[in-house]
Amino acid sequence: MIIRRDVFQAIADPTRRQIIEKISGGPMNLNTIAESFNSSRQAISKHIQILTECGLIVITQKGRERYCEARLEQLNEVSDWVVQSKKQWVHQFEKLDQYLQDLKTKSQNDGNH
Repeated sequence: MIIRRDVFQAIADPTRRQIIEKISGGPMNLNTIAESFNSSRQAISKHIQILTECGLIVITQKGRERYCEARLEQLNEVSDWVVQSKKQWVHQFEKLDQYLQDLKTKSQNDGNH
């Protein structure tokens, strides 16, 4: 049974982000990835499992070796969310700016009478 995890969950952890960064240049052997961290192989294996469940990496078998390959298209979900959220925040700040301008203008007009 494959658990489908959220891509946001995958990138929430700094170790998983480092793993993604390492393999974004090309497939890497699982052992090589594990050796580049000061964590147990079991801990790295768990991180890789989560990344696999999110679809951010694919593991392929080549002979006796297993390789991780990045599937960075999944990160589009994150960038789309960031873009949409930024638009909403910009809109809210523009409304706030207009409100503050209106208050300032009203205050100046009230002071002139």
